[in-house]
Amino acid sequence: MLEGKTRGYANHPQLERFKDSENPLASIETYLYYVLEEAKRRGFGFDDKKIEYGIIDKSIKIPISQGQLDYELALLKYKLKARSIDRYKEIADYERGEPNGLFESYKGPAEAWEKARSYLIPK
Repeated sequence: MLEGKTRGYANHPQLERFKDSENPLASIETYLYYVLEEAKRRGFGFDDKKIEYGIIDKSIKIPISQGQLDYELALLKYKLKARSIDRYKEIADYERGEPNGLFESYKGPAEAWEKARSYLIPK
């Protein structure tokens, strides 16, 4: 993403959080570290060969609104309901999105750029 080695969502609006942080590379590596830890906890495979452990900084906290977290949870439920009903049932009762360890939530709405699926934005 930041080093030009990533294909795919290199310009996704969500990535602005990392780009705008004080140390973008450490932020993305720390994010991936937390993804790896969660994958291990759930018994999922995750290739950690691209993580640069030397720049992980668990003191980094990036703000994210609770409305955005709740929107992302609603979107995940929507997708899982269509793709994997068993996984959907595992999270169906979750009411609030929880942040990755890099993020710190605050009260606020979903991001304005979340227009594609505005019908999922919690009221």
